[in-house]
Amino acid sequence: MSAPTIGQLEREISNRIRSLYNVELGLRPSRINCHFFHGELAITLENSVTKVEEILMKSGSDILAEQVRIDIDKIIIPQIQYLIEEVIGKPVLDLISHTNLTTGRTGIIVFMGKLPEVRNPQAIPKAIKKNAAS
Repeated sequence: MSAPTIGQLEREISNRIRSLYNVELGLRPSRINCHFFHGELAITLENSVTKVEEILMKSGSDILAEQVRIDIDKIIIPQIQYLIEEVIGKPVLDLISHTNLTTGRTGIIVFMGKLPEVRNPQAIPKAIKKNAAS
């Protein structure tokens, strides 16, 4: 079987994250963007805040809402890392995640040692090339 395209991997990761949020949190983010770059993977989620967090924020219990998010992240982030490693077939070196409870957005940056094997590696944006203007 031939290697997948980079777009297929990005869609698979997005779909699996959507499913994970649905199963674990009963939540379906309205939009998930997933893009590979040179050595990194950037993921954004829209409407990724649970109803409990929203209620706490509206009631002025911001600190409690933040604590709830910390506890959710302790559960969900290792699962996200595992599913990414499973999809790309490579280890994740580091994963950074932050959710803005006010806007409902989550950003995740994944650092990989090696990019996954794909049919179209030229489609992965590269790091800014030095001396491009020269």
